[in-house]
Amino acid sequence: MGRKGVCCCCAALRPRYKRLVDNIFPEDPKDGLVKADMEKLTFYAVSAPEKLDRIGAYLAERLSRDVVRHRYGYVLIAMEALDQLLMACHSQSIKPFVESFLHMVAKLLESGEPKLQVLGTNSFVKFANIEEDTPSYHRRYDFFVSRFSAMCHSCDHDPEIQTEIRIAGIRGIQGVVRKTVNDELRATIWEPQHMDKIVPSLLFNMQKIEDIDRIGPPSSPTGGEKEENPALLAENCFRELLGRATYGNMNNAVRPVFAHLDHHRLWDPNEFAVSCFKIIMYSIQAQYSHHVIQEILGHLDVRKRDSPRVRAGIIQVLLEAVAIAAKGSIGPTVLEVFNTLLKHLRISVDFELGDRRSSAGSATFSTSSKESDERIVQNAIIQTIGFFGSNLPDYQRSEIMMFIMGKVPVFGTTSQSLDTSHLGDLGTRRIQIMLLRSLLMVTSGYKATTITNALPPPFLDPLLSPSLMEDSELRQLVLEILHNLIDRHDNRAKLRGIRIIPDVSDLKIKRDKISRQDVSFMKKHGQQLYRHIYLGCKEEDNVQKNFELLFTSLALITIELANEEVVIDLIRLAIALQDIAIINEDNLPMFNRCGVMALVAAYLNFLSQMIAVPAFCQHVSKVIETRSLEASYFLPETIFKDKCNLPKSLEKHEKNLFFLTNKIAESLGGSGYSVERLSVPYVPQVTDEDRLSRRKSIVDTVSIQVDILTGNNIEDKIDNTEEITFEALKKAIDNNGLEEQEKEKRRLVIEKFQKAPFEEIAAQCETKANFLHDRLAQILELTIRPPPSPSGTMTITAGHAHYQSVPVYEMKFPDLCVY
Repeated sequence: MGRKGVCCCCAALRPRYKRLVDNIFPEDPKDGLVKADMEKLTFYAVSAPEKLDRIGAYLAERLSRDVVRHRYGYVLIAMEALDQLLMACHSQSIKPFVESFLHMVAKLLESGEPKLQVLGTNSFVKFANIEEDTPSYHRRYDFFVSRFSAMCHSCDHDPEIQTEIRIAGIRGIQGVVRKTVNDELRATIWEPQHMDKIVPSLLFNMQKIEDIDRIGPPSSPTGGEKEENPALLAENCFRELLGRATYGNMNNAVRPVFAHLDHHRLWDPNEFAVSCFKIIMYSIQAQYSHHVIQEILGHLDVRKRDSPRVRAGIIQVLLEAVAIAAKGSIGPTVLEVFNTLLKHLRISVDFELGDRRSSAGSATFSTSSKESDERIVQNAIIQTIGFFGSNLPDYQRSEIMMFIMGKVPVFGTTSQSLDTSHLGDLGTRRIQIMLLRSLLMVTSGYKATTITNALPPPFLDPLLSPSLMEDSELRQLVLEILHNLIDRHDNRAKLRGIRIIPDVSDLKIKRDKISRQDVSFMKKHGQQLYRHIYLGCKEEDNVQKNFELLFTSLALITIELANEEVVIDLIRLAIALQDIAIINEDNLPMFNRCGVMALVAAYLNFLSQMIAVPAFCQHVSKVIETRSLEASYFLPETIFKDKCNLPKSLEKHEKNLFFLTNKIAESLGGSGYSVERLSVPYVPQVTDEDRLSRRKSIVDTVSIQVDILTGNNIEDKIDNTEEITFEALKKAIDNNGLEEQEKEKRRLVIEKFQKAPFEEIAAQCETKANFLHDRLAQILELTIRPPPSPSGTMTITAGHAHYQSVPVYEMKFPDLCVY
């Protein structure tokens, strides 16, 4: 009795908060929390908040003792009491209590018992959803980040327990994110040491389930399955994490993704990488999209020496990111994206050619496989460039077009173009084809208000450069790019394929009245377009597609840009093309000659119906009808068949098979067209690149034009060397004869300036000016060069000065100095 009395006396002397805490624990833990005593404890805690820290410390002490003694029933009761106290109390004094609470949660997470780990996680998640009145400046969650991340990688032998622990770890990370983001000191969670644990843990669970889904058929999970599916829970947590990222910490959240994909080699195949970055791009705020794109570009630079399939996987991820970012804000990374992609395009071509050179003479499967893999990289780059460019606004797309065109290695643009000096001719051609394919995709769907905006001179000049006519594929790409930019009413699909169109009105071609800006463009740059078509028809490697694209080019110029003056120029061009096939100064194959004749027939048939001059239509129809009976190989329906009998020569054909200039002039003159210029043969302009080009067709064109332009000079030279006789002196004395000659010369000059086109007069003046410039350069070189001296001249070789003397008897003196 005495011992019991002493115990009762000691219990009465204990602090009240301890007695209240002890009362909530029943004798049998299976009975659960004593609710009546719990209400008393809650009322006491709310009434005396200064006691909260002591209540928490005492509960933590009991819980630690119960964990050690494996009395898990009392552990559950203690955590339930802590949860109720947290939900009920929101005062300043809750901060010390929270520390005790977190200490107890840490104890549970450190235990090896899965049930206690799940219990601690659940309590932490409840705590994370509580909004505290004041921020905590000293509290850190480093332990919880590490522990929850470790739980996400649980490898328990029991699959159910493994899944349960992983779900608890993901929910714990989600709670940490929510708690720290709501806290004013949330920046700590975005530190790299935390992100390097959180992000890979989430990706690990997303990846594991995706691997399982690949094996079995995909199924749509129900609401209950979503809660028990670690992949879906991890994905939701990942989205929430990225959605809370701000400008300053976006990169810290994205970089661990690259490390995870590299470590687990998930770029090839890249399905999981693509899905990850789709989640990233859709979860972050739109104004931060360019940060992600910059990180992908930076990682592409880091992995530029990896296998082609890895680089292709990264580029495919970039394509998906760009596709999403292009719909919103893309920031200042537009040019950076294209610049980086073009740089990697050059690197890929360099690798491809390097592999080809190293395997010269020993063709192996591995080398051919590497080359095909590099082609995959190049196609992925082109697809990315095209998709990104086609989704940009028109004002940005025009800048990108100029940017890409500036990278194409052509004559006169070495300062901006990609460095292809070490790639050789084959590498340069590959780069040109890749860049033009990219440009073709960027220009697709581009609708400019005026043709000047679509084809400014800095863009048009390199596009029509003879440097891009070296190959049949290059010419095709250039023409297709022109079609994208000229065709503003979507008529190209109606003109597909070269053929004799019976009735053009059936095509329902859309067109507007030619604007003054378009007329001005054709006056300034029309000759460049004509010249490109003219020279393109003279290439020996032309195939059917080249002729089809040339026909479409002529038809689109007629629809979009042709007034009466342009129509006359186009007819002159068509007649000149016909002369190419008939005269054959370029020694073209018979297929090419017949192809050019078919092209002229198809185009003049189209043009005659577009301008609707009956006499012109009648002449064209008559020639086409005669050809169909006597020379069907001059028509596109016959010449472009697989088996077509070609003629041996074209010299024996009669004139009724050809389109005649005088007949066309008569037919158009009656309809009010100014046909004087039709009698002047078309001659293409000469450019600086032509003079330096090694291409036969351009050199021949230049030489023909020079011969025409310098013909008068040759006659003058012959007249100057005429023998002086009595009759010549008599004519010189006769003033009337001189006046008649002067009048005749003036008449010819006036007639020439009245009838000849402006471009021909300009070409003649340019040729004369270039001739005079060359002569002047020679004279200046002779005058500036110091004459030889008997005392010698000093030359420096290998850093040493040497004097070379010239004997007097070998010196050449001017004639005036010698007597």
